[in-house]
Amino acid sequence: MSAPYPWLVADVGGTNARFGTVAGPGADVQDVRVLPVAGHAGPAAAVRAYIDGQAPGAAHPQSAAFALATPVQGDRIALTNGAWDFSRSGTQAELGLKTFLCINDFEAQALSLPKLKLHQLKAWGDAPAAMGDAPVGTILAVIGPGTGLGVGGVIRARGLWLTLPGEGGHATLAPGDDFESAVLAAARREFPHVSAERFLSGIGLPVLCRSVAAALGQGEDVTALPADQIVARGLAGESPACARTLELFCGLLGSFAGNVALTLGSRGGVFIGGGIVPRLGDYFFKSQFRARFEAKGRLHTFVDGIPTALITDTLAALSGAALALEQADA
Repeated sequence: MSAPYPWLVADVGGTNARFGTVAGPGADVQDVRVLPVAGHAGPAAAVRAYIDGQAPGAAHPQSAAFALATPVQGDRIALTNGAWDFSRSGTQAELGLKTFLCINDFEAQALSLPKLKLHQLKAWGDAPAAMGDAPVGTILAVIGPGTGLGVGGVIRARGLWLTLPGEGGHATLAPGDDFESAVLAAARREFPHVSAERFLSGIGLPVLCRSVAAALGQGEDVTALPADQIVARGLAGESPACARTLELFCGLLGSFAGNVALTLGSRGGVFIGGGIVPRLGDYFFKSQFRARFEAKGRLHTFVDGIPTALITDTLAALSGAALALEQADA
């Protein structure tokens, strides 16, 4: 039997948890609300707050799929960049759910890709082909600079989409030139391992900015700047270090995205999610992102035909969580 309706779907990051409901087969995700992770003791408390906010008489969820910003193994789940630490079986029992799936958030983000429509994307150049009609063997990849840095993929099999989960955001970051080498050297004075997430995320932007300021050697003090101020000052040209930080952020993200495309063979497209890049607006599409994406030496011709696009719909992962439930018994 398939998971009984109604379904509760959630996308839980380090900062916010997004909840929605799927009423029945073929229905869209509805009644979406965003709750702060830090404002609730755990997922069960957040779900109760979500249910309490629904219209009187709304049916209690029978099945749920949670996309979580952490590796998902075993019964105990702890968010990588958030305070929730909970038992999967205990939460299922507490909420009275017949079916309860817990998947990595970028498994859900990857599963959302086949359902994306053009109005949910902003492409760099030619738009990707309709993903839902992709032939068997097609691979799509998604990279999401948000609170952390998520990486995921999905491959078309017969009758379903299979996720390619991982923790690619923690792969070692590689510099592209001498200045970037100096920036990474500055970061290594703080951290013995400089992963992609150390720079390409909300928690990473301040690290990148401090390292850029150190490499520039102009004495600019950026130690107290949070990510949102770095973005704002960089876009406004108010700070040399912040402006250079955004330049490196886009370039390093392009290089990293190209690495993911090579690793997964994601000829169907590489999609950028997360909350940071949309804040950059047109700056991102004028940056070195795509040039660095394609700068793969002898494999330039492999990546230059791969489409890249920004996911503009911040709720897309909820449809991926719904597809996980839909495919649970496939």
